[in-house]
Amino acid sequence: MQPITDRPIRWGILATGGIAAAFTEDLAAVEGAVVHAVASRTEAAAREFAGRYGIPRAYGSWGELAADPEVDVVYVATPHSAHHEAAALLLEAGKAVLCEKPFTLNSGQGAELIATARKRELFLMEAMWTYLNPTVRRLTELVADGAIGEVRSVQAEFAFAGPTEPEHRLWDPALGGGALLDLGVYPVSFAQLLLGEPESVQAWASLTDRGVDANTAVLLGHAGGATALLHCSLVAQSGQRAAVHGTEGWIELERDFFHPTGFTLHREGRDPEPYRSAPPTGQGHGQGHGYGPEAAEVVRCLRAGLTESPYVPLDSTLAVMRTLDAVRERIGVRYPGE
Repeated sequence: MQPITDRPIRWGILATGGIAAAFTEDLAAVEGAVVHAVASRTEAAAREFAGRYGIPRAYGSWGELAADPEVDVVYVATPHSAHHEAAALLLEAGKAVLCEKPFTLNSGQGAELIATARKRELFLMEAMWTYLNPTVRRLTELVADGAIGEVRSVQAEFAFAGPTEPEHRLWDPALGGGALLDLGVYPVSFAQLLLGEPESVQAWASLTDRGVDANTAVLLGHAGGATALLHCSLVAQSGQRAAVHGTEGWIELERDFFHPTGFTLHREGRDPEPYRSAPPTGQGHGQGHGYGPEAAEVVRCLRAGLTESPYVPLDSTLAVMRTLDAVRERIGVRYPGE
């Protein structure tokens, strides 16, 4: 990709749901970014969204957005099951892509997208906002510097009592429903950020009568003996916390570990050391929803002519997808068409 240095980065938004709206609102605060177009499966939905946010162009098909020569990068916010189709269309049209998590339904689809992006030398990134969160970035720096010694265990949980209506997307296998892909991707991604890809994957889940997971536990085994104990659920409430345990101390992340504003470092013989960061642009307290850092990283990469972010590398994204595949194999979840 040629660096874009002489003008704002022009964004397209693909889909018009709640996450697309939140991202668009946060994008307004990102320097060097403008929203140029939005697309939906219906022109009416695209026009309503465009009117709400003052977006110049509204398209009633994904193909029209992909063909717009003035769009540099597209944010894909469709249901999980459409990520591969949408991103593949955009990459074939020569667009840079930021694709919501989970990257795809499975690692095979993910590998196809990555191969296309690399062949065409196009930017591609999963929208894993956790990896760009300033607090998480600081945590990984401390761990890399040996603040808690060698990491031996990671624990993370993401659970809430989900919607009760059976037709909701979270319960629909055709839309990639279930706790694992919607919520479990965060604990898995967090664990692999610190420990890398596991050597062993064990899992158990309770499944709905439609065949998606409602309550899932995962145990990962890593080289050298480190472990990760992870949980995701659509039928239980949790503190959504995480902890990293090392040979010389541990770090506890407060609620919402996947986009935190603080943690506490514990080391033997010292008082607890709290770390708090100001909410980044696009994260709570009047500063948006939390998508600002990932959007800013895309802008930075396109300015530099990079085809992937060093903070959300494609190989790491694919490694997470392989782990999710292994978990689904263990618990017996398979989506239509696989």
